[in-house]
Amino acid sequence: MAKIFCVANQKGGVGKTTTTVNLAAGLAFVGQRVLLVDLDPQGNATMGSGIDKRQLKHTVYDVLLEEATISQSRVKTQWGEEAARRDVANFDVLGANRDLAGAEIELVELDRRENRLRDALLLVQKDYDFVLIDCPPSLSLLTLNGLCAAHGVVVPMQCEYFALEGLTDLVNTIKQVHANLNKDLKIIGLLRVMFDPRITLQVQVSDQLKDHFTDKVFDAVIPRNVRLAEAPSYGLPGVVFDPTAKGSQAYIEFAQEMVSRVQTL
Repeated sequence: MAKIFCVANQKGGVGKTTTTVNLAAGLAFVGQRVLLVDLDPQGNATMGSGIDKRQLKHTVYDVLLEEATISQSRVKTQWGEEAARRDVANFDVLGANRDLAGAEIELVELDRRENRLRDALLLVQKDYDFVLIDCPPSLSLLTLNGLCAAHGVVVPMQCEYFALEGLTDLVNTIKQVHANLNKDLKIIGLLRVMFDPRITLQVQVSDQLKDHFTDKVFDAVIPRNVRLAEAPSYGLPGVVFDPTAKGSQAYIEFAQEMVSRVQTL
């Protein structure tokens, strides 16, 4: 049975999509079967996985409206010749595009509107070890579908003051969803991203996080890395684009830590 995790943070620009795509690639790299679900109408996780969102026959939009199943809609990543020569593992993607923005309005009047994704994932759970859901940076019906389908939340965050403010809101949201809609939901862990140890404030915030959340903070730390930033323009996760880069190595370590942490849940 697949472990289903949302990658979520109500603050924008904190590395949610980068984390989702590279964690998916990292998990595939260490031998896991992975499905990435893109719940953001921008479709950045889809494009970052090397899939053209404009060419998709079916997307997560069709799945939420129950006009197609995940089996009909998922697409396997294809990395091109160079990655194939390095025998880079692939994963499946349930993509998104601009159509998904309209799903917000259409879902409001439908039955089981917050459980559409959960019901669809039940049919393919045995096909995967991990399902990763890239949530939009807001608390919308799309994010709610992700949170209701998930066993846990992975929170990527920068070690900055405003990030701590946003984290408080997110923890409250998770508590509300846990109490009212999904008893299985919990915070799996906080991932420190875009980390620069030369900046004193970031080190201080990192220490505060570890003091307050203790074992909920992942040991892996993702450094600020140029190669990770360049990778999306090539339609590749950093882990595939340059496996030797510091950022890519950090995501592979994070994937290994995630596999071991799941065994203790």
